[in-house]
Amino acid sequence: MHENRIDRKFAALRAQGSKAFIAYICAGDPSFEATRALALRLEKAGVDILELGLPFSDPLADGIVNQLAAQRALDAGATPRAVLDCVRQIRRDSQIPIVLYTYINPLLALGFEAFHRDAEEAGVDGLLILDLPPDEEGSELAPVGGMRRIRLIAPTTPDERISRITAHAGGFIYYVSREGVTGEQASVAETLAERVEAIRRTTSLPVVVGFGVSNPDQAGQVAQLADGVVVGSAIVKRIAQFTGQPEMPDLVAEFVRPLAAAAKLG
Repeated sequence: MHENRIDRKFAALRAQGSKAFIAYICAGDPSFEATRALALRLEKAGVDILELGLPFSDPLADGIVNQLAAQRALDAGATPRAVLDCVRQIRRDSQIPIVLYTYINPLLALGFEAFHRDAEEAGVDGLLILDLPPDEEGSELAPVGGMRRIRLIAPTTPDERISRITAHAGGFIYYVSREGVTGEQASVAETLAERVEAIRRTTSLPVVVGFGVSNPDQAGQVAQLADGVVVGSAIVKRIAQFTGQPEMPDLVAEFVRPLAAAAKLG
């Protein structure tokens, strides 16, 4: 399996003793021009890996903030092909690792293999398919080409299933903690540490945590326990808040900078 930008980024961070900061934004929200500007500004603000959401009309796994972002992008005319064109535009100026966050339907509509080839050629490094568990893959939905297949693990995933999921993963493991970070932080951190350890026992891949993280303290806390932190809704909310202002990408980058700095110190 040839090395790709995700692998190289984690290797570089490990060598520096640093953690990964991963930002999620929805491609095409509010426009592809904005997405390209955001990608470049976020990289300068300390983002190590960019997760780009492929807008979909029925985003079952997303909260309201990300659902509204997908709807704004679709209303503005976003399509899967346009998302790949946007990646090509970003690649003219940046080598930031890019993961597409998507549901299976848009991929099937374009042809599963064809989409993989087009996405890899555009410069996508990884694919996170939210509604495709490894045991439903079969040979016709198995990973194609050099893109890494990122896998999700939830707090409710039984231990015996974790090793089945990590065995079919590439790039990194994304642990989605649905518990939030409000209330008793200590107990949340305890269960988080346990879960991350359980995952690490089954794989040498980095484990990152998406956690409802919305401020630098939380980012630092999570980064102490994992190999990276994912922030999505908090960033998407700022994009919505600042849309219409010409300096929107800069304002969003200013919000992200302290989050990224806290995560790296983790």
